[in-house]
Amino acid sequence: MSEKIQSHHLERKAIVYVRQSTSYQVQHNRESSALQYAMRGRLEGLGFTRIETIDDDLGRSASGSTARAGFDRMVAEVCLGKVGAVAAREVSRFARNSRDWQQLIEMCRVVDTVLVDQEAVYAPRHGNDRLLLGLKGQLNEYELDLLRQRSMAARDEKARRGELLMTVPIGFVKNDGRLEKDPDRRVQEAISLVFDKVEELGSVRQTLLWFLGHGLDLPTRRAGRETVWRRPYYATIYRIVTNPVYAGAYAFGKRQTVTAYEGSGTRVKVRARPRDEWLVLKPGSHEGYVEWERAEAIRRMVSNNALIGKPSSGNAKRALLAGLVRCRRCGRRLSVRYSGKRHNNARYACDRGALELGLPRCISFGGVRVDEAIEDALLEVVGPGAVEAAVRAEAEAANRRDAVGDALRRDLEAARYAAERAFRQYDASDPTNRLVASELEARWEAALARQTEVEDKLAAHESVPEERPQPEPGAFATLADDLHAVWHAPDTDIRLKKRIVRALVNEVVVDIDAQAADGAGEVVLVMHWKGGAHTELRVARRGGRRNVTSVEVVEAMRQLALILNDDLIAIFLNKNGLLTGNGKHWTRERVNAARSYRDITRFEPAPDGIEPWLNLTNASALLGVSPRTLKRYAKLGEIDALHPLSDGPWLFKRSDLEGSPGKELLRKVRKHHGDPAIPDPRQANLLESIT
Repeated sequence: MSEKIQSHHLERKAIVYVRQSTSYQVQHNRESSALQYAMRGRLEGLGFTRIETIDDDLGRSASGSTARAGFDRMVAEVCLGKVGAVAAREVSRFARNSRDWQQLIEMCRVVDTVLVDQEAVYAPRHGNDRLLLGLKGQLNEYELDLLRQRSMAARDEKARRGELLMTVPIGFVKNDGRLEKDPDRRVQEAISLVFDKVEELGSVRQTLLWFLGHGLDLPTRRAGRETVWRRPYYATIYRIVTNPVYAGAYAFGKRQTVTAYEGSGTRVKVRARPRDEWLVLKPGSHEGYVEWERAEAIRRMVSNNALIGKPSSGNAKRALLAGLVRCRRCGRRLSVRYSGKRHNNARYACDRGALELGLPRCISFGGVRVDEAIEDALLEVVGPGAVEAAVRAEAEAANRRDAVGDALRRDLEAARYAAERAFRQYDASDPTNRLVASELEARWEAALARQTEVEDKLAAHESVPEERPQPEPGAFATLADDLHAVWHAPDTDIRLKKRIVRALVNEVVVDIDAQAADGAGEVVLVMHWKGGAHTELRVARRGGRRNVTSVEVVEAMRQLALILNDDLIAIFLNKNGLLTGNGKHWTRERVNAARSYRDITRFEPAPDGIEPWLNLTNASALLGVSPRTLKRYAKLGEIDALHPLSDGPWLFKRSDLEGSPGKELLRKVRKHHGDPAIPDPRQANLLESIT
């Protein structure tokens, strides 16, 4: 027995601490576990009779990144003074980080508990032993770091050679340390179809909707490396088109592990690295599904779609040049502000200096006229190539295969194979063993149901003929002129317009010339084309002499707003042939803008239902006379009424109808028996009038 172990140590119990770092070591390194459990015999030889074994931390690392319930329980027992000795095969089993190691040594020193390993007994209250334990703790931590650095360096070197294959994505198999395409032709065609559709439709979301709309599945891989077909999700398609492995490139080091301390302890987080910080990216390492240049173009397109609101791309609103306009005065990019009820009125403003540095605002201008000028310049450049592009598009459409039909035929072939395989399994079973035969029969029926479902989908698809009109021989001759009509059509997607603009224009430098255009000012635009050419445009600012709505229309709008909303006001203004100051028909948005500009209050129904102004129908019902009688007396001036439009509603004030003017009118009506005093209930109206 060691002289460091006293009688008061033996009166307390001893603890044997058993730990291995990984579950693999627990399963395969059984000799190490046996040696650690054998430390119980060493404690018995030292004189301890009550010995407890703590092996809760098998499969847990002692680096400090993982919670260890067994170690925490052992330290708690030591702190309570119940433990005379703690033993482990090597002291590195206790901890490989300074925090846990120093905590254990300090608690053992306070309560006078000794540490035991296979070589010696350590008393933390002795200075030499405490120094030796401190050095061993530092060596344990350094040894772990050294092993980790060696393994990481070996891993990185193997990755630089392109030989480290951690995971194999769907569509590939590993053969002799290299990636090869999955031999399943159905999987190959499905992945190729994903790239084709993303390139054709321009976004991952539209591709997802296309797959869901046609009921097509995509392959995925289970944990057991079995390929299954499931309903696609956005992340499924996004991972395929952004993974460089499908372009034949080997990539490694796309993510990094970061250890951060939170309130409850340390936590390991995995973060994606920027593309330029990847450890390895080697194009041409294996056969891919698409060419590298094409895959990169698709990836950039998808990235631009995801960066909505950032300078590299615009969003889906109406501003055509969002992210492309730069101020000539300060060099900053202009931001876009939207106004209006539908937030579709764009205005460009250079206010980043004011927001970030408190500097004066440089310039701002409306976006409608500027976008129109850019569109005209763009169509002038694109127009000559429209015929050639249309001919090429028609040729591609004629040669394009039926992607949906091909996918359904591949699904049908796979479903038939699965049904035949299920039948062979059922046919080979013993029919008297119902426990097995019934299960195989159910699988066969499920496979047949799947085959029938795919057959019905394919039949429904083939029953709809492809109606693609054949163009006439001279139809492309006038396409350059029709391009303007197509561009300005209301249903033309603004996202497609922006993609065209960004494919041709690098940026637009803008300034304001306040002295031009009769003092109203001009917006000076310098377009920098992709090829290096420059074009200067001048657009008159909205100001100075401007077309305004006539006073008569404004006054009629002010009166109509007493009983009508913006939709009905627009209807009556158009019905009377009245136009805006720019000669356009009235819409709800234009009525709303005109009201807001002239401070005309919008009509809101009274909460209690008692409206201060009434139309002809409601006024006659309140007064108890027929609408024809009330209208005749209003024309004679017997009662005050507003009639802003010749073909429009009459407006009566409730206070006049309920006051003395209304009573006087009712007395006159009753005096003339030729006019009915009240509406006849037998005289029904075809339509309820608002006039």
